[in-house]
Amino acid sequence: MENIVVFITASNEDEASKIARALVEGRLAGCVNIIRNIRSIYSWQGKIEDESEVLMVVKTQQSLFGSLSEKVKELHTYTVPEIIAMPIVEGSEDYLKWLKEVTG
Repeated sequence: MENIVVFITASNEDEASKIARALVEGRLAGCVNIIRNIRSIYSWQGKIEDESEVLMVVKTQQSLFGSLSEKVKELHTYTVPEIIAMPIVEGSEDYLKWLKEVTG
């Protein structure tokens, strides 16, 4: 089992909360942190955008990424939501054991 952290941005805290609850309730994530007041500058449809967003930090297993991604796309208001993952290289043995128990 490989544990991962997934970063997902959303337009506001309500949307992020809705997505986070669905992921945890569906056992697609063990925990989702929601970080308010981030500023995103990005290129979209030929323009440079500068927007306020929130960031979700999702802890899960790599084997669940496909299902997690589909659930996010189903609930998200963005046409192309940011859903990117990075491996957890090290972690508390107790935390990683708990993560395995509550996901999948």
